[in-house]
Amino acid sequence: MASESQVLKQRREKAQRFREEGIDLYPRDFKVETTSEDLLRRFGHLDPRDLEGVGEEFTLAGRIMAIRDFGGSVFSHIQDRKGRIQIYLRRDILGEGPFKFFKRLDIGDIIGVRGRPFKTRTGELTLEVHQFKLLCKSLRPLPEKWHGLTDVEIRYRQRYLDLIVNPPCRETFRKRSLIIQTIRKFLLQRDFLEVETPVMQPIPGGAAARPFKTYHNALEMELYLRIAPELYLKRLVVGGFERVFEIGKNFRNEGISSLHNPEFTMLEFYQAYSTYEDLMALTEELFCELAQKVCGGLRISYQGTEIDLTPPWPRIPMRESLLEFGLDESVLREREAALRKARELGIELRGDESHGELINALFEEVVQPQLIQPTFIIDHPVEVSPLARRKDDDPQLVERFELFIYGREIANGFSELNDPEDQRLRFMEQLKRRGVQQEEFFLDEDFLVALEYGMPPTAGEGIGIDRLVMLFTDSPSIRDVILFPPMRKKA
Repeated sequence: MASESQVLKQRREKAQRFREEGIDLYPRDFKVETTSEDLLRRFGHLDPRDLEGVGEEFTLAGRIMAIRDFGGSVFSHIQDRKGRIQIYLRRDILGEGPFKFFKRLDIGDIIGVRGRPFKTRTGELTLEVHQFKLLCKSLRPLPEKWHGLTDVEIRYRQRYLDLIVNPPCRETFRKRSLIIQTIRKFLLQRDFLEVETPVMQPIPGGAAARPFKTYHNALEMELYLRIAPELYLKRLVVGGFERVFEIGKNFRNEGISSLHNPEFTMLEFYQAYSTYEDLMALTEELFCELAQKVCGGLRISYQGTEIDLTPPWPRIPMRESLLEFGLDESVLREREAALRKARELGIELRGDESHGELINALFEEVVQPQLIQPTFIIDHPVEVSPLARRKDDDPQLVERFELFIYGREIANGFSELNDPEDQRLRFMEQLKRRGVQQEEFFLDEDFLVALEYGMPPTAGEGIGIDRLVMLFTDSPSIRDVILFPPMRKKA
């Protein structure tokens, strides 16, 4: 078998011969009138005899994916954006010259064809080609035995090859697009306004994460890629946009794993005159609509586990969840008991964690992995929720929920803190705990000024689009749902 370098050399030599024969390898004058899906939808269900009277010709284009040569005739499959369809070429229909030219083409070449539909003896819808044209010569061979390939690095580095030869990959990203379209339509129908906020920000805020830095030459200032759009979106609520949302990229200069990517897509939305209870109900409604649209029902399969999205979903206070999963009540009453338990479980600690931070760490270690079916964990400690409103009946807790499915956080929402004095104190307390010299957190004075003008009672939520797509496409890794994930440089 010829090596890849030999095949590449042969293809380049063939392309040169075509040029010498006056063949345009990259023409642009072919007009496509239909797709493989259109033909299959219109004629796929018909009996072969019903197709015999179809004299209409159709024009489509695609990449050659297979060729079977029978001497005086050739069967081939071409692939366009909608799928694959079989084509049939005969010497006595095309003529000697064009027929011989087709036989010189390679798998991977892109052609345009014109012909009429019929069905083979096996019942496969096929286009009998009356004319064809080379539209793009492929100089590199497609990978062989792709479906047995286990080197996922090649799939991620050369996603275009993955998309060409792997139909499930194309379907994943079609579903990703459908999910985003459905979310956008869902919110627009509820009178939300879609907005755009800065990606480059003078102060990264809205979450505690290490930012990426950049420098603006004209402004002569350091800027940061946003870690969240939250503080800008809440400025818009102050300004009178009572329902806003943004779907966009966030950036966090942290680790990479099957669930984390430094560049990721988030939906954030804010609704004035609402509480976190309202958003939990809205979230159930949104997820049910997504499941129906993308998967056809409320029971979906993820990595071999059935997930039932039928509402209502359990709403469990974080402290109660710890007791449900076997922790002693003393960890809720005493910081030292919580600290001992965290160390016993091998949780990595700074050593100066507050009681609320320890409660949250114990939850993430003990409870979160067990939350397979959709579950809202509500009423979080105030220390880990600096932007959320305190509960009226317990100021040590906030009106916040996190949605967990398959042990993963999918959504995070809360009744927003709109008291500017309390917000300043919370920011300062977090700065004090983290250390003022550290860069993980910044005090946004302009946001505090905005709050002083008055923000109506508001609830807000963030949903990770990438993890959502993983769930609805049964994808094990976040890299499977990002078209071009970051990769280390090749050695």
